[in-house]
Amino acid sequence: MAKKINTKLIKYYSLINYNLIYENEAINRYKINGNLAIKGPKSKKLRELKDSINKIKNCALKNSSNNIVFSDGNPNAKIMIIGEGPGANEDLEGVPFIGRTGELLDKMLLSINLDRDNVYISNVVNYRPPENRNPTEEEIARYLPYLIKHIEIINPQILILLGSTAMNTIIDNKKVISDIRGKWIEKKIGNCNTCVITSFHPAFLMRQPDQKKLSWLDLKMIRKKIIDLKIKIER
Repeated sequence: MAKKINTKLIKYYSLINYNLIYENEAINRYKINGNLAIKGPKSKKLRELKDSINKIKNCALKNSSNNIVFSDGNPNAKIMIIGEGPGANEDLEGVPFIGRTGELLDKMLLSINLDRDNVYISNVVNYRPPENRNPTEEEIARYLPYLIKHIEIINPQILILLGSTAMNTIIDNKKVISDIRGKWIEKKIGNCNTCVITSFHPAFLMRQPDQKKLSWLDLKMIRKKIIDLKIKIER
């Protein structure tokens, strides 16, 4: 008996096929969405937060970076995504998740009918760790108050953590991603009560493409949660 073909999974694999041709340079279109973060009803608080991060002193991350990487997407979105730290392209453009990882994230979002106009994106730390290393515990602790404030301002109903660093920062620094991935956790972060889910970082999926199947399961859970919470996705 022939196996039933999962057309949705095939579509997802097609969307996130990172073996496509990518441009080496950062894509300028992200600059447009990056400006959304300083407009709208939350603009004053977001500007103040960004200014306070800009004024951090004696920070090796800041001193070795070209730009602050604050956010991208729609600050009025009900879905917030937190990555780990900026890479080389993000550092040059000042916008999170661009280049190959950004292309992959966009395709993952597209597979569940989302895009950067209806999510909001930031990172655990706002300056690039040298050589794209993971931020240290000390660096994470320094930026954590700003991250919590950022989450409070956006006040998302769904918080998506991409990668171990984001998971360890927000949920539990003693857990590994295989313990937490694909599970919903109700959590209060500052003054924000939200539904949190952890999934793989796009950079990890590019190194370990066999894990795409698990990331698709996570995306389907996110899609279902959007429906369950009656979140209206603006088009």
